[in-house]
Amino acid sequence: MEYSIRNCEIGDLPKLVILCQKHAEFEKADFSPEGKQEKLKEAIFSKNPKLFCLVVAVKETIVGYVSYTFDYSTWDAATFMYMDCLFLEEEARSFGIGEVLIEKLKEIAAENNCVNIQWQTPEFNTRAIKFYNRSGAKGKDKVRFTLNLI
Repeated sequence: MEYSIRNCEIGDLPKLVILCQKHAEFEKADFSPEGKQEKLKEAIFSKNPKLFCLVVAVKETIVGYVSYTFDYSTWDAATFMYMDCLFLEEEARSFGIGEVLIEKLKEIAAENNCVNIQWQTPEFNTRAIKFYNRSGAKGKDKVRFTLNLI
């Protein structure tokens, strides 16, 4: 499969929202596309972005994305990268693209003096867990909580 990895562009946002919805469905999570395009535009393309996003492009469309933020760890007293999402369309899986995305994130994290990259995945996503273990990542047993405010 011929593909390129590049920074998300404003023109990618409609497809990015679709990929987000597919990702949410895969993770059995609620998702509403309403207003997401405008909110993502603000988060990614503002003067001080809250979110960063790389996309996997095949010809004229995107087939995957990885999004991340920078955060600060109290315990490490240092900056870390948080990988918010990594998702590839089914037809883009098993080509080594995930490994390339992780390598890109490692480069970006190192350039930004991050001590590590953190992320999570559902326990039922055994394929992703095997992939992350192969990449050298170490899982931690924790329970993630969400307290809805809206």
